[in-house]
Amino acid sequence: MTSTHLYTLHDLIVRHWPHVVFVISVVSGAAAAIHAAMNKSDVRAAIAWVGVILMSPIFGPLLYLVAGINRVRRDRISQQRDSSLKDYTNQKAIPVADVAEDSGTQFMSMRTLGDRISGFPLLDDNHIRILNGGDEAYPAMLRAIRAARRTIGLQTYIFDDDRSGREFVDALAEAHARGVEIRVLIDAVGSKYSRPPIIRLLRKKGITAALFMTNPLGMKMPYANLRSHRKILIVDGRHGFTGGMNIREGFVSALAGRNVASDTHFQVEGPVVLQLTSVFAHDWEFTTHETLPYAVWCSDELKNVPQPSVPARCVRSGPDRFINSTHNMLLGAFAVAQRHIRIQSPYFLPDQILLGALNTAARRGIQVDVVIPGHNNLRLVDYAMTAQLDQIIRNGCRVWRASGNFNHSKLITIDGGWSYVGSSNMDPRSLRLNFELDIEVYSHELAAQIELMIDSEIERADPCSLAELAALPFRKRLRNKIIWLASPYL
Repeated sequence: MTSTHLYTLHDLIVRHWPHVVFVISVVSGAAAAIHAAMNKSDVRAAIAWVGVILMSPIFGPLLYLVAGINRVRRDRISQQRDSSLKDYTNQKAIPVADVAEDSGTQFMSMRTLGDRISGFPLLDDNHIRILNGGDEAYPAMLRAIRAARRTIGLQTYIFDDDRSGREFVDALAEAHARGVEIRVLIDAVGSKYSRPPIIRLLRKKGITAALFMTNPLGMKMPYANLRSHRKILIVDGRHGFTGGMNIREGFVSALAGRNVASDTHFQVEGPVVLQLTSVFAHDWEFTTHETLPYAVWCSDELKNVPQPSVPARCVRSGPDRFINSTHNMLLGAFAVAQRHIRIQSPYFLPDQILLGALNTAARRGIQVDVVIPGHNNLRLVDYAMTAQLDQIIRNGCRVWRASGNFNHSKLITIDGGWSYVGSSNMDPRSLRLNFELDIEVYSHELAAQIELMIDSEIERADPCSLAELAALPFRKRLRNKIIWLASPYL
């Protein structure tokens, strides 16, 4: 091309750049709007994205490209889970048939619902122990790692490079030196909570580690979508740990002092450990394309667990074929409640369907107690929560703001017989965008322990009233409502 032609092209662009920008914005905006309309299953999400795209023809499509597209292909995940990892679902344990004795007759329908939603059978002979905070959870997890003989699988959202994180790295390195096969999976967004990210130290120690859903553009996006929020530790295919706790020194009283945060984790033994291993193996293969052999990573020594034993199963949720799992489980649980619903959640932002289910339960005469932190670690989430609390308080639900330090626990019990615990918050991110893992447990004993924990929080909590919400200055109420509009992406 001659210099004359180059000059002509440059001159053309300079002269007509507004028209070029207009054409690009129209084409990109139309493509993004069509993609949102055709691929979003929630009509509100589709309308919101189309509105953003049309109102901002250039920025809108870019934002949708980064935050609006689900890049996890459901069909591809389904093929992986239905082919290379079949062994993990061929469990030898006999599914539980009757949960009436363990929980109550109203929960028979919950067992059926779980069968159709979770993909895992409800299995008996599980022992589940509650671990309060890092002071109980971390020593138990470290003991299991230090006693490992064959395999260790660790998956977490946040794994900080701090004193607690380095203690875990040292224990993993010692196990690696003994010949234990180790895999560590950390969420790509969660890994950015500390600098430098601890994955560098893990790899330096020779430990096989990977980041879940790395951003191909290398962009730093603290609110990036599609995170793995699951917390799993499996040792020798026999000992499992799961719940809501990340690995960071803020949960250890000796390190955090008076600012120590609370959380609840669970130590699991029995057949449900195989389900934990299955979830970890699926996520590891999706991330690294490495299949973890069943014969190596699972154990047949899942019987003779400590007593009491309880029926339990894992429930996966995420932006794949399990996208509505937890949402549907909670709807079912609120519908069968006959006496009391207890919820403790650090981030309580249920959608209108769940709000309606809670309000309906309260109108039926069910006592509904919701415990949220008095001081939240995420101010924007706290503003959004406050903006919609009136929607359940006016219908008879009781909301309590806990006193003391921040509590990160995610706990639900129904009628003292059914519990739902794990990594899921009751907010749009957990219910639709994050990959989460929870356990439903049919047990009067475990429910009683969790009820005691929630009730002790209520005893020290301040009730939230409509009068208190109305007394907030207008500027704060307006701020809360504006932040609430963005709640699906907080």
